[in-house]
Amino acid sequence: MTTDPLVVFTPSGKRGRFPKGTPVLTAARQLGVDLDSVCGGRGICSKCQITPGYGEFSKHGVTVRDDALSEWNSVEERYDQKRGLKPGRRLGCQAQVMGDVVIDVPPESQVHKQVVRKAASARVMVMDPATRLYFVEVDEPDMHEPTGDLERLARALKREWGIEAIRADLSLLSKLQPVLRKGKFQVTVALHRGHADDPAQVLEIWPGLHEDGLYGLAIDLGSTTIAAHLTDLVTGEVKASSGIMNPQIRFGEDLMSRVSYSMMNPGGDKEMTAAVRDAINTLAGEIAKEAEIDPGLIVETVFVCNPVMHHLLLGIDPVELGQAPFALATSDSADSRCERAWPDGNQPARAGLYPALHRGPCGGRLRRRGPVGGARQVRRPRAHRRCGHQCRNSSWRQDPGAGLLLAHRPGLRGRADFQRAARGSRCHRGDPHRPRNQGAALSRDRL
Repeated sequence: MTTDPLVVFTPSGKRGRFPKGTPVLTAARQLGVDLDSVCGGRGICSKCQITPGYGEFSKHGVTVRDDALSEWNSVEERYDQKRGLKPGRRLGCQAQVMGDVVIDVPPESQVHKQVVRKAASARVMVMDPATRLYFVEVDEPDMHEPTGDLERLARALKREWGIEAIRADLSLLSKLQPVLRKGKFQVTVALHRGHADDPAQVLEIWPGLHEDGLYGLAIDLGSTTIAAHLTDLVTGEVKASSGIMNPQIRFGEDLMSRVSYSMMNPGGDKEMTAAVRDAINTLAGEIAKEAEIDPGLIVETVFVCNPVMHHLLLGIDPVELGQAPFALATSDSADSRCERAWPDGNQPARAGLYPALHRGPCGGRLRRRGPVGGARQVRRPRAHRRCGHQCRNSSWRQDPGAGLLLAHRPGLRGRADFQRAARGSRCHRGDPHRPRNQGAALSRDRL
C-alpha cells in the first residue's frame, strides 16, 4: 500500500496520491484540476493561487496537519511584498505537497470559471421599503438656543415628515457637522425604519438634495452558490444580478459536513464565517461595479438562507444543529449593522436575515417517527409541512428583490408572519402552488 500523501482538490472533488515534494500545480495538472498558470511556474503571474485547508475533514477521510505543505519560500515572500497575497493563500507553483492535504482552488484561479446565474423575475408590487430618503432644512445653530446638530436634525424630521425620533451611530455623527455645513443646512438623510426599530436610524446623510439613488442587496446564501440582486429602493427595479460559488465548499460539500468540520476543528466555525463574509464583500463590490454605482449607495442588505448558513453568517457555531433536538440560536429575524460590509470598510449598511423558518439543519421540518431500537428516529422529510407535497413555494426565491422590500416591514415580526408574506397563500392538496382560497389568501403584492 502506497504511503504517498493524499491530495484532495475542491470544489472539483478530484483526488490522488503524490510523492512528497510534488508542487501543488503539478498535482493539479496530473489530476486534470482547473488551476490556471501562465508564467510557467516562476511565481510571477499569481494565477495559481490556492487555499490549503487544515484540520480534520471527515467527509474526505483526511486529517491535514500544519506541515502538510512546504514552508513559505522566498518567491512567495517576494510576491507578497510586491503585489500581496490574501491571508491563507499560497502559490500552487511554489507550495509542495508534504502530507495529506485538502486544497481549494478559488474562482479567480480557475481557467474555466463557473458562471452562476440566478435571475430575478419582475412583478407588480406595492413599494414599501424599510429605508427611505428624506430631504430636510435644518435650523442653523444659535447661541441663544444651545442644541446639538443631531437634535436639530431630529426636530426638522419631526416638523417636516412627522418622524418622532431618530438615532445615529458614531460613524454617522463624525460626518454630520461637515455635511450640514456643506449643504448650507439642507441635507438628505437615509432613514431605516424596521419592524423592531424605534426610533428610526440614520444610515447616511448627503449635503443638499441627493438624486443619485438608494440601493439594497437581496442575497440568496446557499450552501453551494451565493446569488445577489442589486435593487433600487426607490423604484423597485433590479439593477444587476450576480453570483459566485460559496467558498465554504472547501470545508465540506454539504451542510452536515461543515457542521462536522466545526465539531472536529476548534475555531472551524470562525474559518467558515470569515470565508463566506469575504465572498459576500467581494460579490457586493463586483455587483456595484457592474451596475456602475457607488458602493456607498448600498445601504441595506437582506439575506435568506438555511439554518446552518444562517448561523455561520452571523458567526454562531452550528454544532447544535448537528444533533437532536437541533436547537437554533434564534428563530426570529436578525437585524444588525455591518460597518465592514463593503470594500472600503466604512459604509454603514444595514443587514437583515429572514427568520429560520424550520427546525432542521437544512431548512426542513423535523418529525419524529419510531420507536426504532428503543429510541425515537428523527428524520427530515422533503414534503411541505402543511399539504404533504414536495413544495418549494417561496416567493422570495422567485423574486429575491421583493424580499428586500418586505423583510423589515412593520408588523412582520415572527416566523408565521414571514411565512405568510413570502408564500402569499396556503397550498392546496391538488396543486401545491395553487391557493385554497384565492380571495382570502394573503397576497404579497398587497403588503
